[in-house]
Amino acid sequence: MKVKMKTKRSAAKRYKLTGTGKLMRRKAFKNHILTKKSEKRKRNLSLNAQVDKSDLDRALLQVPYLQYLR
Repeated sequence: MKVKMKTKRSAAKRYKLTGTGKLMRRKAFKNHILTKKSEKRKRNLSLNAQVDKSDLDRALLQVPYLQYLR
């Protein structure tokens, strides 16, 4: 009997794949306590960031069927 790998649903909601094959994520620290953060900082936190190379293998293990182009 063959067993399929399961996708971590929480990870599937957090990662997106770009057309060029980069794995993108949201930046942290933009949920609450925003009054003391500057507008520039909050605007920068709104942008998406690329998953770092050191974290890429762990992220892809959580989402095994995401078509990642290496």
